[in-house]
Amino acid sequence: MSPSANSMDFNASENRRKGIQVLTLNTLAFGVCFACWMLNGVLVAYLVDANLFAWDEGQMGLLIASPVLIGSLGRLPIGMLTDRFGGRPVYTAILLVSAVPMYLLGRADSFATFLLCSFGIGIAGTSFASGIAYTSVWFKKEQQGTALGLFGMGNIGAAATAFGAPLLLRALTQHGEHPENWRILPQIYAGALVAMAALFYLLTFPRASSKAAPTPWARRLAPLVTLRVWRFGLYYFFVFGGFVALSQWLVLYYLNVYSMTLALAGLMTAAFSMPAALTRALGGWLSDRYGARRVMYTVFGVAALCCGLLIVPRMDVYSPGGGILATRAGAVTRVEDEVIVVGDKEYRFKPRPGLTQSAIRSQVNETKTMIWPTFKSWHEPSVHVGDSVAKRQVIAKGITHIYFQANVWVFSAIILALGVTLGIGMAGVYKYIADYFPAEMGAVGGLVGVIGGLGGFFGPLLFGYLLKATGIWITCWMLLLAAALGCLVWLHTVVQRMMMRQVPALMATMEANEGDAGR
Repeated sequence: MSPSANSMDFNASENRRKGIQVLTLNTLAFGVCFACWMLNGVLVAYLVDANLFAWDEGQMGLLIASPVLIGSLGRLPIGMLTDRFGGRPVYTAILLVSAVPMYLLGRADSFATFLLCSFGIGIAGTSFASGIAYTSVWFKKEQQGTALGLFGMGNIGAAATAFGAPLLLRALTQHGEHPENWRILPQIYAGALVAMAALFYLLTFPRASSKAAPTPWARRLAPLVTLRVWRFGLYYFFVFGGFVALSQWLVLYYLNVYSMTLALAGLMTAAFSMPAALTRALGGWLSDRYGARRVMYTVFGVAALCCGLLIVPRMDVYSPGGGILATRAGAVTRVEDEVIVVGDKEYRFKPRPGLTQSAIRSQVNETKTMIWPTFKSWHEPSVHVGDSVAKRQVIAKGITHIYFQANVWVFSAIILALGVTLGIGMAGVYKYIADYFPAEMGAVGGLVGVIGGLGGFFGPLLFGYLLKATGIWITCWMLLLAAALGCLVWLHTVVQRMMMRQVPALMATMEANEGDAGR
């Protein structure tokens, strides 16, 4: 073998090793940033619950949403800076800069200072755009789906904060005996950011720059005017925005719908967040193996099914049922437990069963295993002895009682399936971007990340508005179902148009065969 061949093999092996090391550090750093990005969801709730700050619901919502908003809007410029200057310096700067407001958060003593620091913490959320662009340049096209999926596993930081931050607060405040010690928690997070920045800079590598002239900013932004980019953004608005929104909303949902404690609600929410983060790697592999289009078809279909099942609410409903009509006119001579006599005609009816509403609830509390709705029907006499009855008059009303527990474990299993699906979809969207815009991953990925992050910002606001307007908690699943179906319809429409444009003869044959089958 020639020296040049050996040199090429060595370079390929060395680049592969460096790529894996960069991917590992990228993922770890993204996990730290995501944990910081989600901290306000736990911290604000604790501060209000401990009566340390008297913030109303509007102020709490703004404090929780402000990091999400800044982290979303900053993704486009951060992605472009990464394309231009490389991921190593940009990512390191993100970690160091976001550590400053995180540290100052522990010194905040008013709503204004807390809000200002919260905006600064949002910088940590921009790390996604930098990490996506920095990861993609180290891997071949056929490997990028898997690599980006592995990087996206850093979303597990949301679960780490949802589960770990309450435990840290409990330990730091000594179970609430010293509540002001909460200020140590942001300092711990700030220290983690600084330590991660040092590790990242020391253990990653600058990607060898091209000898060609740098791409002008206008050319980097050019793909953003194409409809395809905005379509990918809508997909990410649903899969990532839905993930972030539910990571915050599910705590309230479990508290109000299932009357859980705050600690248990946080644990159940973490059980949703963690699988959604872990399955991004699976989504990347599936996208490399079967293609992003097939993966997204499945994602939208399964997500729509899950949301459709979640729409079925807890029910305790009494509805009119089939009544009993008199077949002839006459006077009521007898009304007993199971029979009504009109003249000489007996009418038997079904009395109210012994399993009353309170008995059903008692059974539910004892077993906690009801999965399907229960239906109980009976009749209640609507006439008394001596009444005159006309032909076809209702003499016994029909009543149907429908009770559906919406078992919490079945609900959580569906939530888990939805989380896994969203995680796979997040990787699928970025595989799309790597396929169509390999040279503009920073700009395109940044814009798509902005749109997805805005989904996480507006999602809880829309959920809250629908809840306030209707008083029904399941409206959040209705909204997500509509979004999933909208994405699915748009994807199918695009595929149909592509088929008509590229293989019109095949499409014409398929349509003709469908017509023949219909006849």
